[in-house]
Amino acid sequence: MGKGDFEFLKRSFAKLMLNFSWWVNRKDRYGNNLFEGGFLGLDNIRVFDRSAPLPTGGHLEQADGTAWVSLFSQNMLEIAVELAAQDPMYEDMATKFADHFLWIARAMNQTGPEGMWDEEDGFYYDVLRLPDGSARRLKVRSMVGLLPLCATSIIEPWQRERVPRVDKVLRERLKRMPELRESIHATGPGHFGYNERGIAALVNENRLRRILTRMLDENEFLSPYGIRALSRYHAEHPFIVDVQGQQYRVNYLPAESDTGMFGGNSNWRGPIWMPVNAVLIRALLSFYLYYGDNFKIECPTGSGKVMNLFEVAKEIANRLTRIFLKDKSGRRPVYGGTEKFQTDPQWKDYILFFEYFHGDNGAGLGASHQTGWTGLVGKLIELFGRIDGNQFLDAGKSGDFAKGRTQEVETISV
Repeated sequence: MGKGDFEFLKRSFAKLMLNFSWWVNRKDRYGNNLFEGGFLGLDNIRVFDRSAPLPTGGHLEQADGTAWVSLFSQNMLEIAVELAAQDPMYEDMATKFADHFLWIARAMNQTGPEGMWDEEDGFYYDVLRLPDGSARRLKVRSMVGLLPLCATSIIEPWQRERVPRVDKVLRERLKRMPELRESIHATGPGHFGYNERGIAALVNENRLRRILTRMLDENEFLSPYGIRALSRYHAEHPFIVDVQGQQYRVNYLPAESDTGMFGGNSNWRGPIWMPVNAVLIRALLSFYLYYGDNFKIECPTGSGKVMNLFEVAKEIANRLTRIFLKDKSGRRPVYGGTEKFQTDPQWKDYILFFEYFHGDNGAGLGASHQTGWTGLVGKLIELFGRIDGNQFLDAGKSGDFAKGRTQEVETISV
């Protein structure tokens, strides 16, 4: 790393510290490492409006917000490791963020009726804390329960070597936290993965398998066109809660919203959104770098077809890509029943990047110019068209891959 790169990364780290501190100081009101993220961009995915006071009183401990801060901790740890190569002072910062990850993991993975993890369902849920001190899980099978998978980062051997004190401190911490060792992913000596890689992950192997079994079920999250934001299970089994004579409910809605929440113009109760699909694909690739072919799972669930996690990630990417490609009849799912876009020669080959997509038929919905996140599909096409699983597994998360005859080099970071 050159001096200019180091200075840029140092300034970026300082700015990110401000944002991280805001989360810790403003969204963890009781200092218990469970976060109330408020409006996280998932709009109406929950039974209650997250941007308004709860009709029950109390507060909501959010699985997605907590997972987000856990991943944020991992990202800050990795940046600190890079900076520590030039300035040993940053090894202390790396230790700080490693500690944050452990504290959040212990809080999020606590067992019992008040924890976010539901052992019977094999899924994470938000927890509603009521004014009388009682608590209940809100059992909505949604993207909220999938996002804990995304708090996953690979630790390459060269990263451990760069900050040996951090590695030692973490091992000492985990020795004193046996209950945490049972819930987070095993790592460290005796638990290294492919190419001696370590892993920081909220979910252990058993929880990973149980969550993926739901995520890859075509009757739940896995659509022909990607991962739905809400399980199709709720089409026949809506989640309903009564509060002071008023009924609140969550139904599976594969297209537009049927409520006025957040203006009624956005929907996370069934459609497919590109950015969270991309984050889930990143998580699968991270787990693949650790396991290689030692972890395989049915995809789709119940199909009898077994895949490693690189193949699962590629399968999801292919389904996302299918939204924009012509089917056997020459029609593009993205344009649904809009005949002009399907058949008019002036329109049919000009692809629009819609905001989100119908959970069952892939039709484009919402704004039709969301290149900022739907454009990610282009990177997924390029990525999986350029490398195979073995290449990726050997190169690691910072591997450089020659692209085409020009021998351009890009970095794939997971």
